[in-house]
Amino acid sequence: MATKKVNGVNLYYEIHGAAGDKGDIVFLNGVMASASSWLEQAKPFVKLGYRVLLHDFRGQLKSEKPEGPYSFKLHAEDTIALMKELGFKQAHFIGTSYGGEVAMKTAMLFPEKVLSLSIIDSVSELDEVLTGFVLGWKAIARLKQGELFFNTMLPSLYYHDYLVANKALLEKRAKGFNEIPEDYLEGQITLYDTFIEDVTMTEELHKIKCPALVICGVNDILKPLKFSEIIARGIENAEYLTIPNCGHVTFYEKPDALNSALIGFVLKQSLK
Repeated sequence: MATKKVNGVNLYYEIHGAAGDKGDIVFLNGVMASASSWLEQAKPFVKLGYRVLLHDFRGQLKSEKPEGPYSFKLHAEDTIALMKELGFKQAHFIGTSYGGEVAMKTAMLFPEKVLSLSIIDSVSELDEVLTGFVLGWKAIARLKQGELFFNTMLPSLYYHDYLVANKALLEKRAKGFNEIPEDYLEGQITLYDTFIEDVTMTEELHKIKCPALVICGVNDILKPLKFSEIIARGIENAEYLTIPNCGHVTFYEKPDALNSALIGFVLKQSLK
């Protein structure tokens, strides 16, 4: 739980568990998330004997936020450089949304480092609806009003059932956004620009040769099923799984179903 300077930028990271025979897991965040967002997924892997690396990308909550925009190649290079500094030689990569897109780019550029790939609610191209959502977030972020920003995001991120069942929790989280660091929303704007300008990679998916699992919430309206289907078709022999009654934020909405899928897929790789 510290920072490490790689590629000229201080990145926040956490290591959970110890190095051992099982191997290593690298989790990669969604654009609005942070390392702590993965704790419910990290815990079972640590119990199974894996070592887990979490970190915030450049531009995210606890990492440095240099001027951008960045690129997915740069995020991949940062991740590999951080792994090298911390003694992670290879790992199973698990990424959600923006993090899934970084994971795919990493598998393309550094195939020797990626043992397997689990891609959750991600895309390899844009459409006008997704672009419109992100441009809207960018406009709201410029107002620098944390609670308004959070509440504006909610309908595009979470399925109706989760919103109803967790109303009090989400209201508390919204108020907590009034206390976020001043540079958080500035970092978000930079990351949104990076996403819009650089996420297109469908024509490169064939470069991914490692075992891959593609997961999508059935009710994800931000990055709907069609995008995961494109990814699953583009990666040779990829497995494809949908989670019902679930929106975009799968690790919060359906953590048990997600953990079953991720653990089963990663463990299966050791049987090959």
